Amino acid sequence: MSPLPEAELVRSSVQLYRYLLRCCRRLPQGRIQQHYRHAIRQSFKVHADEDDPERIQQIIKRAIEDADWVMNK
Repeated sequence: MSPLPEAELVRSSVQLYRYLLRCCRRLPQGRIQQHYRHAIRQSFKVHADEDDPERIQQIIKRAIEDADWVMNK
């Protein structure tokens, strides 16, 4: 499974959140999907107070790479 084509358009944390949830919909139904949706929500909450634009871009890049890895797993 490849990542969604909108990956290169993700610029903000809200766009990343929506992108990752859309990726989750492509995973098998059940526990796997629930696990990753929960992990996405938790990570979003953990990084909600981040205000350094450079750090936010690092987080976005890493999250997209991780989503790509999960989708290909």
